[in-house]
Amino acid sequence: MRIIIINGSPRVSGITATTLHMLEKELMDNGMEVGFYNLSEIEMSHCLGCCSCYKTGHCCIRDDAEKLSEEISGADGVIFGSPTYASNVSGLMKDFIDRGHFVIEQLLHGKYCVIVATGENYGNRDAAKVLKNLVIYSGGRLSGSIVFNSPFNGGDCMKEKIYRRCRRLAGRLTKAIQGKRIYPIQSMIHFIVLNLGIRPFVKRKGKLYQGVADKWKALGI
Repeated sequence: MRIIIINGSPRVSGITATTLHMLEKELMDNGMEVGFYNLSEIEMSHCLGCCSCYKTGHCCIRDDAEKLSEEISGADGVIFGSPTYASNVSGLMKDFIDRGHFVIEQLLHGKYCVIVATGENYGNRDAAKVLKNLVIYSGGRLSGSIVFNSPFNGGDCMKEKIYRRCRRLAGRLTKAIQGKRIYPIQSMIHFIVLNLGIRPFVKRKGKLYQGVADKWKALGI
C-alpha cells in the first residue's frame, strides 16, 4: 500500500514538515510505502485557467505538478499538510489544488486521506476546512486530522505531544485502508456535491469536458 505525503509549506524543516515526517515514519513502521514531496522543491507553474485539462484529461503544462497528480492517482492514500497563511492554506498548496485535477475530475476517489494544518495564531481551523472540503468533494475518505498552533520556530516544546497524535493517526489510517472503512456522513456529503452540483454541470459542458467523463468512467463513477 502506498501513501503520498504533500508538504505545502515553503519551509522543509518547519513544524508542518516535522509533523508530516513523523507521520511518514509511523506509516513506514506500519509497512506502508511512502512518497514524501515538498511543494517548494518541485517545478510547479500557476494554473492558467484555460480548462483544457477538462477536455483532454491532462494539464497543458507538463511540469512536476502534473507528475505528482499522476502519483496520487496510483496511491491508496494521501496526506496533505499546510501552514496557515491569512486564515487559509499556503500559496504553494493553493497552486497545487488549482493544478491537481481534484474536485471536478475526482482525483481522490476512494482514497484514504489525512490533513495537517498548523499555525501560530488564529485561522488554522479555516485552513483545515479548506483541506477537509478538498478531500471530501474530490471523493476521498478523511480518516483524521491534526490541527494545532505552535510558536514560530518553537515546535520543539510540542514534539512529544505531536508525536503521540501522529502515532495514533498513522495507526487509524493504516486500519482504515486495510479494512476499507466507509464514512457514512462523508459519503452522503460527497454524494450530494457530486450528483447535485458537479455531475449536472459536467453533462451540460458535453464534449468540452470529455476528459472528465473519461476519467469518471475509468474510476467507475
